[in-house]
Amino acid sequence: MRQAMAAAPVGDDQFGEDPTVNQLQERVASLLGKAAALWLPTGTMANQVALRTLTRPGDTVLVSHGSHVGWHETGGAAANAGVQLTEIGAGGLFTADHVSAAHVAPGHIVMSPTTLVAVENTHNRGGGVVFPAADAVAVCDTARAAGMSTYLDGARLWNAAAATGASLIGLARPFDLVSVALSKGLGAPAGSVLAGPRDVITRAVRYRRMFGGAMRQVGILAAAGLHAIDHHVTRLHEDHANARGVAERLARSGAIRLDLATVQTNIVMFHLVPGAPDAATVVERAKAKGVLLFAFGPRTLRVVTHLDVSQPQCVQAADVLASVAEG
Repeated sequence: MRQAMAAAPVGDDQFGEDPTVNQLQERVASLLGKAAALWLPTGTMANQVALRTLTRPGDTVLVSHGSHVGWHETGGAAANAGVQLTEIGAGGLFTADHVSAAHVAPGHIVMSPTTLVAVENTHNRGGGVVFPAADAVAVCDTARAAGMSTYLDGARLWNAAAATGASLIGLARPFDLVSVALSKGLGAPAGSVLAGPRDVITRAVRYRRMFGGAMRQVGILAAAGLHAIDHHVTRLHEDHANARGVAERLARSGAIRLDLATVQTNIVMFHLVPGAPDAATVVERAKAKGVLLFAFGPRTLRVVTHLDVSQPQCVQAADVLASVAEG
């Protein structure tokens, strides 16, 4: 990947003159079945630009419970797009019925109009669960009938496709605007891509600039993304298998509560039972033994597998975590 970055032909992307960025954008647009695409440096910026592009200040956006755009972007939805978020469903998932129940039509005397529905697939805080394709179609059909736009935060859409065998085009088709990340399971150092209708992407270009995401010779990063698509997509099932192995080991510990049904891709969320150390203590003690993980709550932790950890390392990490949790 670093060799590809060093060899990449570059130009000024602010003027649309970087050939490697243009190649990546065309490639991702084709993979997602959309007319156009736009490179952005991060997934958070992709989400923020999508909100700004598809809504107006004062609108309401329907999101999943625990959505990344609501929980992990430091209030950006309010600060950048001026929208409020309404969480629906549970465990990262929701249905068309949830959308219908929460929708507020324009013109309500006191409530803000619901103008956008955002789906996260796979869902981070949900433990990497895949949003069911049939539910996505129904959600988007319901939203469209009510005059709402739809957005897919597909940072880990590659994982959803790998886990289900579905095509990226099929998973993206119901949505007006879609993002995918190159810096998570695919291992690029930076980069996400928004894809959608050409007029929507044209508007997104302005907001990328407004948010500070317009760059110069960014082809060096686009080249990493192209390399990742060519070489790292087909191996994602290895991460899923490693996550499953970690989860099964942790589930055998009496100090840990873990729902194996949520371990569908490369994320493992688990909880510490009463009497076990708290999450902060487990993080500290695991780090001392060479295992890094996040605390997602006082007694909730997250583990993510990726291309830089091997199957033997995952076995070792699971044993360390179980031991630390058991005191």
